[in-house]
Amino acid sequence: MKTCKIVVTGGAGFIGSNVVEALNQRGEDKIIIVDHLKEGIKWKNLIGLKFLDYLDKDDFLNLIEKGHFKEISAIIHLGACSDTTVKDLHYLYLNNYKYSQKLTLFALENDITFIYASSAATYGNGSLGFSDDESFIPKLKPLNPYGFSKQLFDLWLYYNGLLNKVVGLKYFNVFGEKEFHKGEMRSVVLKAYEQIKKEGKVRLFKSYHPDYKDGEQLRDFIYVKDAVEVTLFFLENPQIKGIFNVGTGKARSFKDLVLAVFSALSLSPNIEYIDMPEYLRKQYQYFTQADITKLRKVGYNKSMYELEEAVKNYVNWLENQDIF
Repeated sequence: MKTCKIVVTGGAGFIGSNVVEALNQRGEDKIIIVDHLKEGIKWKNLIGLKFLDYLDKDDFLNLIEKGHFKEISAIIHLGACSDTTVKDLHYLYLNNYKYSQKLTLFALENDITFIYASSAATYGNGSLGFSDDESFIPKLKPLNPYGFSKQLFDLWLYYNGLLNKVVGLKYFNVFGEKEFHKGEMRSVVLKAYEQIKKEGKVRLFKSYHPDYKDGEQLRDFIYVKDAVEVTLFFLENPQIKGIFNVGTGKARSFKDLVLAVFSALSLSPNIEYIDMPEYLRKQYQYFTQADITKLRKVGYNKSMYELEEAVKNYVNWLENQDIF
């Protein structure tokens, strides 16, 4: 029987590889990374990390169903299809919902700490606010299939009385190092950086909401280093359970974000506003802001990076990468 201390699913992905790196920095290398690499450059996120083994997600599931990997202390389940434009509900059902169910039951049966990624996408248009009070879960109305798949799993935990046995993290707009592989799902910071380097300007979507000017659409942008710190807080405090928002608690505009990129590059701003594709207009969120009262109440007291500082750190890192 193989043994390990911590399993990180999605460990080659954006948040996952940063979690593994942070665990390494804490002296932890008894880690099993679970992912599904396929084609692309995601494998590069594993370079330099210390871990016991890498397993494909299907191989890992087969092994735990055969009774392997019982001697572990925690599963940090970040693996999922996070593409908000995917329309294949059956794939999302199997990959994001059923897979998560099986891992949860395995963890609970073997007294393993289970931390999983929910999503701020479950909040839909935000009309009900962004409170992580669990009584709100059945009322939420996601705007896209990805958000629905995450909501479906939250609901399963809620209706089966399991939220007091696991930790669910509703990540808001995370940006930062190791997101190159995410394609269209990479952050606006990275997209802006790439556009500036190639064209000297940044394109942002126009607003189609009377309450928001072009570029003034608001998001809770959180640096990946903060998202990782929150995640590991729950690993280090396994007595705490429930669903929690992972954001800064402070909404900022896309314009602010892009201006921070220009500033980090010591360049004058050059922003062009373009039409938003029709298919996005009905599922577009104009405002997100994490209510982090609950997170603070359970003892997470670290300060979050200010947007400008986080963007500057990230851009400095990008400047040292071989991108162009």
